[in-house]
Amino acid sequence: MRTSIVRKLFLLTTGLCLSVIASIFIGQTVFFEQYYVHQKVEKVQEALQSYRQNELTHDRASQDEVRKEQEFYQKTNAWFARLDDRGQLKYTDDFQMEVRLEDSDIIPALSGKSLVVPLYTVMDVEDISTDTPFLDPYVKVGQQIAMEGIMFDNHWFAQRIGRSVSNLREEDQLENQQLVKKEYEVVPRFKSGTEYHERYPSVLFRGTITQVRKPQGAEVSRYMNRLFLERVKAFQADLLYGDVVEQTSTIMDYQENNIDYKIFVERVTDQTGKPAYLFAMTSLQPVNEAAEIMRSYYGYIIAGTLLLVLLASFYYSRRIAGPLLRMDDMTQKMAKLDFSEKIPIKTEDEIGSLSRNINRLSDMLHAHIIRLEQDIEKEKRLEQTRKEFIAGVSHELKTPLSIMESCLYILKDKADSPKRDYYFAAMEDEVQKMNLLITDMLELAKYESGTYRMQMDSFRIDVLLEKICVKLAPELAGKQLQLHHRLVPVEVIANQHRIEQVIVNFLTNAIRYTPEQEDIVISTVEGEDTVKICIENKGVQIPAEQLEKIWDRFYRVEHSRNRSTGGTGLGLAISKQILELHGADYGAMNTDEGVLFYFELKKTKV
Repeated sequence: MRTSIVRKLFLLTTGLCLSVIASIFIGQTVFFEQYYVHQKVEKVQEALQSYRQNELTHDRASQDEVRKEQEFYQKTNAWFARLDDRGQLKYTDDFQMEVRLEDSDIIPALSGKSLVVPLYTVMDVEDISTDTPFLDPYVKVGQQIAMEGIMFDNHWFAQRIGRSVSNLREEDQLENQQLVKKEYEVVPRFKSGTEYHERYPSVLFRGTITQVRKPQGAEVSRYMNRLFLERVKAFQADLLYGDVVEQTSTIMDYQENNIDYKIFVERVTDQTGKPAYLFAMTSLQPVNEAAEIMRSYYGYIIAGTLLLVLLASFYYSRRIAGPLLRMDDMTQKMAKLDFSEKIPIKTEDEIGSLSRNINRLSDMLHAHIIRLEQDIEKEKRLEQTRKEFIAGVSHELKTPLSIMESCLYILKDKADSPKRDYYFAAMEDEVQKMNLLITDMLELAKYESGTYRMQMDSFRIDVLLEKICVKLAPELAGKQLQLHHRLVPVEVIANQHRIEQVIVNFLTNAIRYTPEQEDIVISTVEGEDTVKICIENKGVQIPAEQLEKIWDRFYRVEHSRNRSTGGTGLGLAISKQILELHGADYGAMNTDEGVLFYFELKKTKV
């Protein structure tokens, strides 16, 4: 039993924990990467939506645009740029150069005019810094340069720049920076890169740099991400060549060096009514790295988690099974009637409630068994009392019947006997005693039945005592007894008739057992809520071992167990039942000069 339940709980808990851990590992392996990508996409889309609603209508300086791009990156961990209708970065006046063109027969309309070229389209920001002096001659004021580009809708877009020399086709003379180069791409609209050149031929210009602007401070950061700018230029190429599908929102996948990226393009309308684009790009490398590291770390995680699960399962199973085992031990002891132990209650859950109920059941069973044992003992005593009662009744009835039988024999043999009247008087006296005995027996049975209810009323106890003393005056005078009383006028609540019966029994008993010419004292002692009635007879005492027995039926003190003193032997037993029905304290005790009987009654509330 014990091993079984612990084993079951241990296996169940271990299996449950391992199932949960396996579910977590499977979820991380299968769904975590998708969940991460989904959350990343939602986060960037929400940021783009917020930008479109709150920032798109503002025309700002490049410093403000840099700040917004940095805030976007800090919020989403994604690079962000705002593009114009031709796919170029918005607000590039901090990183550009002005070139005054020489005369050209290719496009005469541009001859001698100044052309602004965004530098990010033809070179990196690092190439124009002072740390790379060998490139500096290309972008300084007064430098003559050659530029190659493509015309789209009467707009020229630079592809690459270099020194102004006669042979512009030599690859080592031009910087290999591209803006709209599509030589190696094949798109649905054209079959090969050659077709792009046939449709959009390159245009060559010479000129002199008249002005160069370089970004300063935080503005440099928007040109530092080479990969992001390459994607911007690739998007511009697709836009110019007509390869961009006209959609409000586009999400594209891109991979570079085995790293996945997500590219977001939102087509919007700026404050001038022209189309514009919100371009964002985020790397998915963190989730790939995290997933790879987690896969390599799974062995350690599984080993540590398994150990933790085993320990937790063992502790959990013992913790749950422990109270159950204690309950099993206790119920086995209860089955053997051993109620000495209790289950300790350490929790307030269902197990604690069950333990509390078992303890309560144990206490109830123990109490009922004790009560049953007491009832059995009481029944034994009652049976013994019945036997004594029958013996006492038999004894009490046998004597008068014997006397009456003797008198009848005598009258039968000597009908004309001169003592005829004496025998009739003797039989009459015995019949009266038998009648009194039967009356007392019936009254005692009525009180002991448990169905009798006392009717209470209010009366003066001192008046009742004086009345009884007057009634018993002849008996007192017959034995020349002196009656003394110290009574307090007070009202009590009781059944007057039954209390009178008790007082008469006590006083008659005192008269019966008090030697001639002795004293009897009746007194009342008033308390706060009760009054104590005392009847003391002088000259004789009751042995201490018999004081508790005098309330039993037919019990008489040894030196008085003869019928010459009178009485049925039921007076004190009847008085005991009456006083108990009143809920009164009573008793008998030896004093220095005799015996004192007393009882208490409740006073009437004023």
